[in-house]
Amino acid sequence: MSKFTDSIRNVFKIHELRQRIIYTLALLVIVRLGAHITLPGIDASLLAESTRNQTSDNLFGLYDLFVGGAFSNAAIFALGIMPYISASIIIQLMGAVVPYFQKLQQEGEDGRKKITQLTRYGTVLISGLQAWGVTIRLLSINVQGVPIVPVGVQGMMWTVTTVLILTSGTVFMMWLGEQITDKGIGNGISLIIFIGIINRFPFAMLDEYRLIAAGTRSLVIEIVILVFMVFIIAGVVLVTQGTRRIPVQYAKRVVGRKVYGGVTQYIPLRVNTAGVMPIIFAQSIMFIPNTVLSFFPNNEFLQSLSRYFVYTSPVYSFIYALMIIFFTYFYTAISFNPKDVADNMKKQGGFIPGVRPGKQTSEFIDNILTKITLPGSFFLAIVAILPAFVSAYGVSGQFAQFFGGTSLLIIVGVALDTLQQVESHLLMRHYDGFMKSGKVKSRR
Repeated sequence: MSKFTDSIRNVFKIHELRQRIIYTLALLVIVRLGAHITLPGIDASLLAESTRNQTSDNLFGLYDLFVGGAFSNAAIFALGIMPYISASIIIQLMGAVVPYFQKLQQEGEDGRKKITQLTRYGTVLISGLQAWGVTIRLLSINVQGVPIVPVGVQGMMWTVTTVLILTSGTVFMMWLGEQITDKGIGNGISLIIFIGIINRFPFAMLDEYRLIAAGTRSLVIEIVILVFMVFIIAGVVLVTQGTRRIPVQYAKRVVGRKVYGGVTQYIPLRVNTAGVMPIIFAQSIMFIPNTVLSFFPNNEFLQSLSRYFVYTSPVYSFIYALMIIFFTYFYTAISFNPKDVADNMKKQGGFIPGVRPGKQTSEFIDNILTKITLPGSFFLAIVAILPAFVSAYGVSGQFAQFFGGTSLLIIVGVALDTLQQVESHLLMRHYDGFMKSGKVKSRR
């Protein structure tokens, strides 16, 4: 414990690191403030009334989770940073199938700058389309026949103004994320999503306290639940950090009087190369049926069918788990290309002992990656469906989200990345880090 407190003191001894942390916190405060400033022309009291009994088991609930409640608040940051994430994913997917984007990915720093520019353009386009969809949804919401957007306010001017405000809010958040990355601590985009999700944790703990105060749950059971949560977090850390290292030997080459090569390096293959993306893809698709069926509240057959797509349903959990396993392999395939790795090794004179360079090396790496991805995909599936199981045992809905799924993976992943950034600053100035080894592995 004393080592940890010493590391905290060391953080604030370094002027640059202290400034970066304060700068990051200040920008994150701005992000949270923007999530509570309601759009002009909306009756805030009616909006609060309309969202009081709103469920989170649909696409809107998933979106609201990532933007920290700004969507349900109809705030100026209602779109959050998600249009940027969507644009980044689209560009990345296109890099696997479109030759132009494949060429950009291979052009080094110039290609990266071009991809960043295209991602920004895509963010503006997606933000505008989503903002227009938000205006349509807001105009359709009413409380006992009274619209949350007064009739006198409705019109083309309000729609255009709202679209501009929401789009500008996303662009501003994208800029804030880039500033945090350049002048703050860690990946700014990830920290913005992180702060939005962790914002719900105090409210989730308050719900649990109310259950204890009401006598619904004993303190002993609550302690057991928290211990179980700690073990789940430990498992997530182990899997997200787990790697299989492949030795690569470089032959000696003599150029003039200099000797190159003759060393052994390692290719780290991650157990969970896909990260949190399989859960996001699968969850988005699984929410579509219930979202569509909610538009037909008077159809008894469709409403009975919707019960199978509630996240606490065993059918939902089974299909959800299968989709996560599929998307884990799918996203791993497009984000890691064994052929490119094998070609680069061959160009640099490297080889895996006992494996011929070229095609056999590519097949060898692909075979190992396929094997280690299987347990990683199963673990992702288990973590994703855990909230449904703990909810069945009386854990409140908000608190159950922190037992698994997208929330837990993002929180753990971003926390480890940020800790690694702080650790590197400490070690550069010859201070002890937070870990005994002096190193925290970066998820990147």
